Amino acid sequence: MTDAPVPGLPPVSPGTDVPLGPLTTLGLGGAAERVVVVEDDDTLITALAEADAAGRPTLLLAGGSNLVIGDGPIAGDTIVLRTTGTTDRSDDEDHVLRTVAAGEPWDAVVAASVAHGLSGLECLSGIPGTTGATPIQNVGAYGQEVADAIVAVRVHDRDTGETRDWDAAECGFAYRTSVFKGHGRYVVLSVTFRLQRTEQAQPLRYGELARAVEQADGPATTALVRREVLRLRRGKGMVIDPDDPDTRSAGSFFTNPIVAAADLDRFRARVAERLGPDVVAPEYPQPDGRAKTSAAWLIERAGFARGHARPGAALSSKHTLALTNRGGATRDLLALAHEVADGVEQAFGVALRPEPVFVGDAVWDPRG
Repeated sequence: MTDAPVPGLPPVSPGTDVPLGPLTTLGLGGAAERVVVVEDDDTLITALAEADAAGRPTLLLAGGSNLVIGDGPIAGDTIVLRTTGTTDRSDDEDHVLRTVAAGEPWDAVVAASVAHGLSGLECLSGIPGTTGATPIQNVGAYGQEVADAIVAVRVHDRDTGETRDWDAAECGFAYRTSVFKGHGRYVVLSVTFRLQRTEQAQPLRYGELARAVEQADGPATTALVRREVLRLRRGKGMVIDPDDPDTRSAGSFFTNPIVAAADLDRFRARVAERLGPDVVAPEYPQPDGRAKTSAAWLIERAGFARGHARPGAALSSKHTLALTNRGGATRDLLALAHEVADGVEQAFGVALRPEPVFVGDAVWDPRG
């Protein structure tokens, strides 16, 4: 395999004892025993099969934007995904089915959809990583999720050797998860999106973005929405910028908690007890009677301000949901994460759950 760079992704060469930190947005992680770079699906499937047959552990790494890699060595094969390619076919006169290789940088995919007069991904602008990671996490932002646009995911099953297209229902999409998350059995090869032929943005569901677009000049086009999303994300340190230390993160570290219906009164009482009887936490009702609340709101009101730091790690100075590398190690970042999660649980009785995937000796212990 060549080591020709893919625009938007860090350069990488195959080899042994390769540091993985430079291949992640956090910039943290030990060295891989062996790195293999793959540029097409057949080579990827062969590399996985050979590693599985030899009993070697595998780590599939693409954009490295949602990974927390431990400080110790990473055994086995780290397979770096650099597959590319996009194809279109017509669905009907109003929609295009766009199939994108798993290794394509995600923001370039969103930018291309806007440039080509296609609507359905614009609110997901500025999210780092690659296309293949988006269905795994059911990536979402500003009221939009990739599940809203996905019609099929091409999947390789490592147990059976079968490769086929899964429809959206088979993917089990839910809030920031899918059947793929946490399971190495299924490997995403490409994703097919159904996009509308229009420069008009999809209806805006997120108040902050809707207000920003309303205050801007002109109609709510996909281009305008993309511009405003990027502006909002930059203000929160959520667009990768080598000159901004707040972007040395894995994005939002914690998911927004969902409180069970039976626990809502207890949660509201804890909020009132700590913050006063007139304070109401954000609640977003779910169809099953539960309510989603805001992790950032809880973190801040548990006493953790933006920029709160420990040696080697800190909360972003722009957004309390992002934990940033400040020259330390993965263990420093995890110590900060546990401090924050423990503080929120003690204050409000709500357990925060991490969003990134943990690799090697990086382990999330909910007990701290």
